[in-house]
Amino acid sequence: MKVGLPKNFRDAYLAAIVEHSSDAIVSKDLDGIVQSWNAAAERLFGIPATEMIGQSIRRIIPADRQYEEDAILARVRSGELVPKFETMRKRADGTEIPVAITVSPIRDASGTIVGASKIANDLREQANLRAELLHSQQQFKALANNIPQLAWMADEKGWVFWYNQRWYDFTGTTLEEMQGWGWRAVQHPDHVDRVVEGIQHAWDTGEAWEDTFPLRGKDGEYRWFLTRAQPLRNEAGEVILWCGTNTDITEERETNERIRLLMNEVNHRARNILATIQAIVHRTVGTADAELTEALIRRITALAANQDLLTGERWNGAAVDAIVRSQVLHVIDPTDHRVAFEGPEGIVLKPTAAEALGLAIHELATNALKYGALSNGDGEVAVRWRLADRDGERSFEIEWSESGGPPVKPPERKGFGTTIITRNPEMAFHGKVRLDFRRDGVLWRLAAGDDALTNQSASRSQ
Repeated sequence: MKVGLPKNFRDAYLAAIVEHSSDAIVSKDLDGIVQSWNAAAERLFGIPATEMIGQSIRRIIPADRQYEEDAILARVRSGELVPKFETMRKRADGTEIPVAITVSPIRDASGTIVGASKIANDLREQANLRAELLHSQQQFKALANNIPQLAWMADEKGWVFWYNQRWYDFTGTTLEEMQGWGWRAVQHPDHVDRVVEGIQHAWDTGEAWEDTFPLRGKDGEYRWFLTRAQPLRNEAGEVILWCGTNTDITEERETNERIRLLMNEVNHRARNILATIQAIVHRTVGTADAELTEALIRRITALAANQDLLTGERWNGAAVDAIVRSQVLHVIDPTDHRVAFEGPEGIVLKPTAAEALGLAIHELATNALKYGALSNGDGEVAVRWRLADRDGERSFEIEWSESGGPPVKPPERKGFGTTIITRNPEMAFHGKVRLDFRRDGVLWRLAAGDDALTNQSASRSQ
């Protein structure tokens, strides 16, 4: 046998629940006249119970929503529960606020419907969050659709689920066609297997991805794109999203190709000029001064070798290791392994410094072959270069060291060759050259700051 609470206690208990509820709880008769108005309703609408009880509930309903009350009362009279719906209601100061309302019939002891109970939830915080989310979505959409790149997003497994409008405008496709791996349809058949392999490696390893390949536009023509994809990770370091962009580089590639062709043409004409100068030297000086003719010809050859290196790099600079090896091997038989090279790759010199170093190395190699360590069968040459850190500043050093050759005698006079290996490098590098005619072999050393280095030069010290 169940024992219930006394009626008077039960009524007081229920009244306390209603009064202390955080939701606005209101009761009204079938004409919409308010019968009860709890504390939460006072806070939500800014109207005390003494002002609302006995007044029509329509006071808090905006003029353009009065029809809602007609529909609510009609459903309550028929015994229906009005499920939760979102709407707007007025506060005492006339401002409208978003609320969620549920309405249910109230019956007397005989079961007759005598009124309605309404519960209202304040949605202002949710509305603000929705507005902020909508604003963020609008900002993202505006940004994504106005950047010059094609953009896309994929889930952690690489399933592409979103593209920006520029992708659709360029490809003439739809999301249904492109989602997942559908993007393969606009890949060039000569590149698609390589691209799929590369991006699958990124999906599998979580490594950032970059590649260059053509994509087909809606006109059927292919354009070249630089494509990058970066993983977005959670706090545990797990990939949760991939963000990718495709940047059209067709014009850049075409421009670079035109520049390359132009520079090759300029280099070709420059070499023709150097060949003409060589011919003039032969005809003007000829056998009258064979030594002078030889010196001029080999220096012109050194200039031509330097020019080839710089043209190959579009005159952005030349790597030290390429300069040294090229100039030495222009003078010495490649099968002669008595010259040792030691130094890091990736140290790139600006054009002026590259030319000065090339001429200096060529002059040193020629002198070594004629008079120094390479003029006999026992001598050796070591060429070493490195980046160093001195007092927090980067410096460049290169050394030419001979050993095992005939005893060295300092020259009786300083000619143009000395200028090439001392003054020219010092001016081009803003550095200092040490030239030491040691008895056991010539030592030439250049030390300079990083003024002559390009930004792409390796930063490590060796």
